[in-house]
Parts: sequence; structure tokens; C-alpha cells
Amino acid sequence: MSTIKVLLVEDHEMMRAGLSLIFSNTPDIELIAEADNGKKGVELALKLNPDVILMDIGLPELDGIQATSLIKKSNPNMRVLIFTSREDDDDVFESLSAGADGYITKGANKEQIISAVKAVAEGTAWLDPAIARLVLSNVRPLKSVNLIENNNSVSNINVAKNTYGLTDREIEVLRLIVEGMGNDQIAKKLVITISTAKAHVHNILQKLYVENRTQATIQAVKEGLV
Repeated sequence: MSTIKVLLVEDHEMMRAGLSLIFSNTPDIELIAEADNGKKGVELALKLNPDVILMDIGLPELDGIQATSLIKKSNPNMRVLIFTSREDDDDVFESLSAGADGYITKGANKEQIISAVKAVAEGTAWLDPAIARLVLSNVRPLKSVNLIENNNSVSNINVAKNTYGLTDREIEVLRLIVEGMGNDQIAKKLVITISTAKAHVHNILQKLYVENRTQATIQAVKEGLV
């Protein structure tokens, strides 16, 4: 990929300055604009069409979740990476439901931020490890209840599979998507071609009625598919 163009939507001046410095020292990432509120962030996103929008949640005028939703409705292909100090369950799920392509906390180091931006730009879901644990912890109680009700967790998972019409191979690919693997990694892991991996991912997104890998991840763990 050529240089990744980033729009930063963050209301704290010092945080913007720090991120600006990180990106200025990263050859293949360019910070093309900054916004200090959600409304301006939406306007700049639609005007500049950046590759990745690094979006805070707690913004004035329009919060990051609302801004993400508006951007995604206008251009579903635009990638939004939530970058916030919030780790609240509701914020996480609302952000991802709004269409965010990734979620990283402000406690991340420079390398993690750069990796997250690059992953999202390439269309790979990115969930901060702390957020991934939170998502999975919300699923485990559901699986326990299903086990008690059915006395057969495998039977319950098969019901979920049949509901979406996913094949065994697609379930396998979906599990790797949840683990954060890109198409090339999936292809290598399953000993298939990258084009075949891409085809499986495309089919999975269609069957789950989601737009990106992050939403597929959330859907998969919520429904107990993986």
C-alpha cells in the first residue's frame, strides 16, 4: 500500500501533538488533517476521504460514536479506528455497531498505534487486547447458559452455524479472523491461496450481514460461532 493518509479527530491538544509526532516519524503514514470536535471530523472526512480516521469518543459537539455512524452511512468503505481511553462495555459495542473498523486504547504504545492504523487501512480488524478480552468475557456467560440448557454446547454452536449458513471451512476462517489474522496469514495457516482466503472472507461478511472484519468478529463471539 502507498502512504496511508490519516485524519485525526481528537479534542486534546497534547494528544494531537503526540500523535502528530509519531506519524511524522513514520514514512508510510501521513497525517493530512486534524479536527478537535466530532462535527468538524465528519466534515473533513467526507471532504478529504482519508484512508483511516483515528477517532476519539469523548468529543464536543458530536461524540465519536455518532460521528463514526454518520461517516459510515455516507461512505461505508471509509475506515474508522476508535482511539480512546474508554473501555466501557457499552462504548465498545456501540462503537463497533456504528461501523468502526477497530478499537485501540490510549494506553497503547507507538508501535501498537502504528500497527493498528496499518491493519485497519488494509481492511484487517484490530481490537486492542484489553478490548478483545472484554468482548470475549461477554460471550462466555452466554455459552455457559447454552450448555446448561442444551447439555450439548456443540449442538448449540451447530444451530448458530446453520442459522447463517456458514460452512465448516468458513467457520474455520471466521475463527482466524477473530484472532486478528489477515488474508495472507489465513491462507498460510490453512494452506490455501490468498484469493481463496479473500473469497471465504467475502462470503462470511455477506452471510453475517456485516460490512467489515471487526463487525464479523463481534457477531461471531456474540452468537457463539467460534
